[in-house]
Amino acid sequence: MSNKIQHFHIDQKIKSEILEKISSFKNKKILVVGDVGVDEYILGAVKRISPEAPVPVLEVTEEDKRLGLAANVAQNVASLGGEAILISVIGSDTGAETLKKLLSQSKVSSDYLIVDSSRPTTRKTRIMTGHHHLVRVDHEIKKNLSAETELKIFNQIEKVVSSVDCVIIEDYAKGIFSLKKKKKIVALCKVSKKYLMVDPHQTKFAEFYKGVDLIKPNYNEALALTKIQEEDIENPSDRVWTVGRQLQKMTGASDVVLTQGKEGMAIFSKDEQVVQVPTFAKKVFDVTGAGDTVIAALALGVSSGLSLAKACVLANYAAGIVVAKVGCVPCEVQELRAEI
Repeated sequence: MSNKIQHFHIDQKIKSEILEKISSFKNKKILVVGDVGVDEYILGAVKRISPEAPVPVLEVTEEDKRLGLAANVAQNVASLGGEAILISVIGSDTGAETLKKLLSQSKVSSDYLIVDSSRPTTRKTRIMTGHHHLVRVDHEIKKNLSAETELKIFNQIEKVVSSVDCVIIEDYAKGIFSLKKKKKIVALCKVSKKYLMVDPHQTKFAEFYKGVDLIKPNYNEALALTKIQEEDIENPSDRVWTVGRQLQKMTGASDVVLTQGKEGMAIFSKDEQVVQVPTFAKKVFDVTGAGDTVIAALALGVSSGLSLAKACVLANYAAGIVVAKVGCVPCEVQELRAEI
């Protein structure tokens, strides 16, 4: 099976084509639907242990707030030159105000966000010294949306779907996607002839995402979604091929993009041949948010007319930029051009 994996050769002609397509991102509109949140960072130095308990004492030197989850996908769409329409649910709290302020700074509209006062806006507070995490504190509720809130979100999607070039479902398993709602989104995208991508969550079952056009898990997520046991695949070199094809079969997706960290990406399409695209990361400090950057770049690339393989090359360049930084940060279009 492994001999069916073809390595994608990247030459100057392909790079030139990608650079040319980046210029057309400004005309592309991407709809992002999913859980949103604020990533908070408390940074400092640890020089002593507390006399009250055997725990480090952090002397705070800096605090930072950034967009997280699907909001990070939307800001990556915007930073790469496209227009993002973000649809999600937020609380009626200070977290929501922070989120809206950060979205405004990132040139992403908060006009399509639905307020549900029974749910707090998700906040993840990371307490760090240097590149080391000491602890993470999560403020969130993981439960299904009320029928009323779910209907409001779908109504927002219905209003805008005809005007967008591509739709992204960002599923972080906080409760925003019920099976019924996912089916309605799939049906709406098919009627509207919109390419539907999904960044799945490994706690779901593969069939949950049935009907999407493209699914983008990492390898471990794909294992969990398909319920395949690695040890059941006799030849280790066949694992990626087996897992990717099984996921494609279970979801019915025409395209599967399997991200593999330093190994790059494996692309499964309707062809028998699987295409392997290399990674371009030169140094890796923090992989947080890299998947968000990848799917934003994929959506813009495919919408601009790049083949899926070339869009994956673009996405890998973008991911290589953000993993060299700490935390959820977007890839700027100028950085991307320079890197390519």
